[in-house]
Amino acid sequence: MDNLPMADYRKIIHIDMDAFFASVEQLDNPELRGKPIAVGGSRERGVVAAASYEARKYGVRSAMPSTRAFRLCPQITFVRPRFERYKEVSNQIREVFHEYTDLIEPLSLDEAFLDVTKNKKGIPSATLIAKEIKREIKARTGLTASAGISINKFLAKIASDYDKPDGITLIGPEKVHLFIHQLPIEDFFGVGKVTAAKMKKLGIHTGKDLLQWSKEGLKASFGKAGAYYFDIVRGNDNRPVNPHRIRKSLGAENTFSEDLLTEEDMKMALRKIASEVMKRLEKADTFGKTITLKVKFSDFTQITRSHTQIGKIESFDEIISLTYNLLAQIEWNDFAEGVRLLGITCSNFDNEPEIKAVKGLQLTLDF
Repeated sequence: MDNLPMADYRKIIHIDMDAFFASVEQLDNPELRGKPIAVGGSRERGVVAAASYEARKYGVRSAMPSTRAFRLCPQITFVRPRFERYKEVSNQIREVFHEYTDLIEPLSLDEAFLDVTKNKKGIPSATLIAKEIKREIKARTGLTASAGISINKFLAKIASDYDKPDGITLIGPEKVHLFIHQLPIEDFFGVGKVTAAKMKKLGIHTGKDLLQWSKEGLKASFGKAGAYYFDIVRGNDNRPVNPHRIRKSLGAENTFSEDLLTEEDMKMALRKIASEVMKRLEKADTFGKTITLKVKFSDFTQITRSHTQIGKIESFDEIISLTYNLLAQIEWNDFAEGVRLLGITCSNFDNEPEIKAVKGLQLTLDF
């Protein structure tokens, strides 16, 4: 972390709703409260989209095959997702945020960064703002949230995960170095399982270990990401909270109750998925030049195939035609029999506005 005067530090809050989808289901259905539930999937099929804290005690996690979730927790209840309801609650939460600042960067329906360095209520303490926001969310929705507060997005994101559920964690300017030095490398935001395993083989187990590496050494071992690791272990993250965060892709996918075995079945399924992608593109009023087909097989192996063209893809017919061509490129004999998931994504948008970061007034911070 650069040795900046206190007045030059930003006040960033990361709000993360606790087991959001599962908590909404338990809120709306009292019979599910206190019980292990999984949103998405079924006892026989699919993938867990979210797990309640009662289910997490058994090791159930999001993105886990539901068959494994059932093995870990035979008493688990599977609930079909209701995304319109989750969007409705998310909008209520967003309204709370806007009462304090318009510098809001949503990451998903259930989490967002807020820059409250200069806020609408003139409250000097980011910690007090976070407490008020948590209290308002609870009062209006009945749900709990965890909050992380620090001088940048990287640290605020880590802090919000530190004391879940219903927690609040502050990493003030004077505690940044100590906190990062003690942080296990797998807890660094942006360090996945594969990278963490590679780092441990190189003797990097904590932030303190990572700090010993030069930028050149990290780039040699981890490519472009090495420069990012060099900066974050020093507490340096100058990314602004961006209320105009650009969506890089739009897509849809479907996990099937039974494996698809024929090309005709796959084409029928892809038509429905392509129709949903087209609706989302039209709603967003943006069109890309790249189509990506995602295929997950019965053994959970996964492949993607992509095509990029010069002009925009602006119609259902173009999407489905390109997708069918990608489907035809797959050498089926190389993979397990049966397809459990298909997805289509459109990306490479060329009508993205350029968003320039503007330095705002920096206030003396009272965290």
